[in-house]
Amino acid sequence: MIDLRQLQALSAVAAEGSVARAATRLGWSQPTVDYHLKNLDRLVGTELTSRSSRGSKLTNAGLLMLERGEEILGLADRTLTDVRDLAQLGHVRLRFGIFPTAAARILPGIAARLTELGIELDATLAEVMPLVGGVNQHTLDAALVYAAGGYELPLRSEVHTTHVFTDPMLLALPAHHELAGVEEFDAQTLLRLGEENWVMGSTPGDTLDDLVRELFDSTQVKLKVPVRTDDYAVVLGLIAANMGVALVPTLMRSSVPEGVVLRPIADERFTRELILAAPAGAGGPSAAVRQLAEAVRRSISALD
Repeated sequence: MIDLRQLQALSAVAAEGSVARAATRLGWSQPTVDYHLKNLDRLVGTELTSRSSRGSKLTNAGLLMLERGEEILGLADRTLTDVRDLAQLGHVRLRFGIFPTAAARILPGIAARLTELGIELDATLAEVMPLVGGVNQHTLDAALVYAAGGYELPLRSEVHTTHVFTDPMLLALPAHHELAGVEEFDAQTLLRLGEENWVMGSTPGDTLDDLVRELFDSTQVKLKVPVRTDDYAVVLGLIAANMGVALVPTLMRSSVPEGVVLRPIADERFTRELILAAPAGAGGPSAAVRQLAEAVRRSISALD
């Protein structure tokens, strides 16, 4: 098994260009650096450094080991930092914002995992733009938000973002619709829905609604949006009642009522990226927020 000191020795030689200077950099003796380098050579079965009167440099195998080794050393350092920070947290509460669609599916799992770590949540359910405002104004410690189609959320520079999930959108339409038999929609097929009623969100600033409008703007079609709601359960109910079509997230696919079909969209623009946004200093988000990001990922994975 690789000893982290072997990777530290290799990294120092790569940085300094000689075993002697690597020893000085690490605060070790030169024989100690040699010992760890030779043990690493034996472990992988080939020489990772070559030496000459001008110093030492890494072989091709050594360069590959260095690349992977730097990742291992970085992960080891982050693990120690996270565990130490978490141990010092004691009892902590996070003001966490999350949009309702995600809350219905993953908030219980998030809360359960964080409770095990001694982190409690004060949860706020709101749509994306109010959540962005809460993070920008520091009234929320973190918020799960989303963006789609290359649209950027108006987050302040001090807000750190962590990508947690890619959620492809699906087209929801009545089961008896003339296009219900289409297995997969592309942009051109979506344009055939220009005369339909579309169900869209009631909160301004939804990047998914903007995407749909942008698609139809090129055809000079003015979309009909007779009903607006941010509740996807209501959206699906309206479609089942033949009151329109809509985009819905993959997270909703297990809650589809009778009379509604969901179809994938072969266009990467119609994918929303779930992002955890949190105010952070130069060192990045706190240990508690990093644990929150991991809890979000695990809760989403548990849905599969």
